[in-house]
Parts: sequence; C-alpha cells; structure tokens
Amino acid sequence: MPISLTDREADVMQVLWDQGPCLVAEVREHLSDKLAYTTVLTVLRVLESKGYVGHQEEGRGHRYFASVKQKAARRNAIQHLTDKLFKGSAELLFSHMVAEQKLSPEQIERMRRLLAERSGEDEPR
Repeated sequence: MPISLTDREADVMQVLWDQGPCLVAEVREHLSDKLAYTTVLTVLRVLESKGYVGHQEEGRGHRYFASVKQKAARRNAIQHLTDKLFKGSAELLFSHMVAEQKLSPEQIERMRRLLAERSGEDEPR
C-alpha cells in the first residue's frame, strides 16, 4: 500500500512512532506546533481513515497507535521523491545529497561502508 503523508500527518505519525500509543492530548503535547485538540483529533481520524493509524478505546477516549512502520513510510516517501524530482534515479538523488549537503568525514565514511557492503566489496576504496 503506498503511504502518502502531508507534513502535519507526518508530524503526528512521528509522535506515534517515537512515543508509542497515545491519547489525543499526549500527541498534542509532543508536537512542535501548538495545535488545537480538535485539529489533532481530525488529523488522527484522517490517518485512521487512510489505514495508517488505529485506536483502542480507553475510558472515554481513544489511544491511537501507528498501523504502518516508519521504515515503510520512509521507503514510500523516498521513492516518491526519487520518481518526481530525480527521474526515478537513485543515483541522481544520491549525487544531489552528497553534493548539496555539508557532510562530516564520519558521515562520508559511513556512506562509503554502506556502498561497499551493497556492492559486495570487503573494503571501501
């Protein structure tokens, strides 16, 4: 199932991934934007209608939980970005990230190791 999140939906999902199941008020507390309770509830209901969130009744409220894994959402977002802005080329995306980001020597070394692992080499060159 393709996963498509708006920025606000992604913020709410991040809270659920980081904190685990939450009441609406708890989600609201962990958001960087101060949103109205009803706004957070509406976002959660939209996410639930999309199948990304579920809930369990708890007293008079609902405890919401993520129904999709963060890794799956990331994979979908990167694929969408790659398809839309980089002509479907992971190489173009990678080249852009390396050229445009200020990477530390440690980050570059981790990237080299990952590339070496993916290519089946023992040691990066």
